[in-house]
Amino acid sequence: MSRVRVPFKVALLALLVAAPLGTASGETVVNKSFSYFSIGGRTAEELDKALSASGPMMKSTGARHPGATRIKFGGSITYVSRNGRCAVGSARVTLNTRIILPKWKYRRQAGRDLALVWDTLSSDIKRHEERHAEIARNHARRMEKMFLALKPQDTCEEMQESVARVSATAIEAHDKDQARFDRTEAANFDKRMIRLLQYRLETLKKAQQ
Repeated sequence: MSRVRVPFKVALLALLVAAPLGTASGETVVNKSFSYFSIGGRTAEELDKALSASGPMMKSTGARHPGATRIKFGGSITYVSRNGRCAVGSARVTLNTRIILPKWKYRRQAGRDLALVWDTLSSDIKRHEERHAEIARNHARRMEKMFLALKPQDTCEEMQESVARVSATAIEAHDKDQARFDRTEAANFDKRMIRLLQYRLETLKKAQQ
């Protein structure tokens, strides 16, 4: 089966400049959705080809993948005047993740062995994508805290520059964590699949006893 390698797309934070009164406050808004693409195939080889032919296309690699997680950051930041200086009044980070997974249309007609392989693989793909979404959620919350921790500046133009630097740093850290996760997953793919297949097979045998 194809290895699971998932790039992702990230949009930089949008900035909304305003000047309300009050203490700094934060709000992280997270939305997650799922979508599916159908594949055919009657054998393991055909399934592999179907995943390669029908999976989501990634512009960064120019190839299709068995699953993907589309990630988009957004949000707004307001500024307030404190002791004659410009400070962050509120930070609202939004995160939208869309997990794209395969759905095999011949699953019910499959023999036991092929069904076992598919169930194991599809479950692992879902777990992999869910983890990508979790990494993004952690970074969204961390990003919000970084904005709220910024020290006041003499002008709001300088404050906006600080926000832009933090945004770029936070996005870079997010990208590195996602890439690191993919590298680890790819390196352990074969061992992980064998272990999962053995576990599922043993579970089935125990259920039949």
